[in-house]
Amino acid sequence: MKRRYFLGYACLFLASCTATQQRGDAGLGTPANALPETLSFAVTDVEGLEELEADHELFRQALEAALGSKIEFFPIDSPVAAAPAMLNGEIDLAWAGPSEYLILQARAKAVPVVSLKRSDFKSVIAVRADSGIQSLTDLKGKTIDMYKLGVNSTHIGGSQMLLAAGIDPQTDIQIVTSKSYSLQGLKNGEFDAVVRASHRYKTVIEEEELPANDYPIIATGELLPGDIFVASNQLDAAAVEIIQTKMLEHQEQLMAAILETPNLARKFKNAALIPVNTDEYEAFRDVYQAIGQEELIQ
Repeated sequence: MKRRYFLGYACLFLASCTATQQRGDAGLGTPANALPETLSFAVTDVEGLEELEADHELFRQALEAALGSKIEFFPIDSPVAAAPAMLNGEIDLAWAGPSEYLILQARAKAVPVVSLKRSDFKSVIAVRADSGIQSLTDLKGKTIDMYKLGVNSTHIGGSQMLLAAGIDPQTDIQIVTSKSYSLQGLKNGEFDAVVRASHRYKTVIEEEELPANDYPIIATGELLPGDIFVASNQLDAAAVEIIQTKMLEHQEQLMAAILETPNLARKFKNAALIPVNTDEYEAFRDVYQAIGQEELIQ
């Protein structure tokens, strides 16, 4: 099932890419001391305008003030939809997760701008205390909920942990996608383990009033690459450099806007805007190849 899910998105992407057109707006020919009057902005893990406005309006306003250009939301329908839109000149800037960055870089030649680095962005794998599962090697042959396929902290981060333990996510386990961060499925025995971002696990334990000792974490992954802001390569290099400089110069105001939004504050309370180290994202490229989805990042 997981392969059909990814291949479906891949087909959607490839079909969209056939509509590539030349960009003919103010982004071309940008003088070295100016940005386009308007920049279109997408967030790759947010679907639809309503959610964009609910969780990212304060950031949009702060980014607009920092750059001195009007920032317009560009809603997308799926995480991979940003790539053809950027390729077609419809998106100037995108806030992407590590996986989406690899897709945007491969398919739209997106240019890295700044990284949103989190000090606690790690994947954790939790089980029931009475399951008898004590280590990653005990998960072979088990059913694991990875929330949604393609998600950085669950599917990709979890697969990375399993691969390091010698477990093939394609053949040695059964992946299910509950599409909920809740631990109720684990509690009810619907699956044997869950992969969650560490902050999600802590939040659900508190919100569902579950004893943490009943749902112990058996493994914690390495620090995951941060989210990354990328620009269309159809913007002048000078414009991209200006965006990078201004975002770093105004990082205090940009981070304040993020932390004023409850849904974002839970994820990014220990985050900072920093220059991009693209080498950090290469480990995810290896995971995509190992799980048979390398066509998405080629």
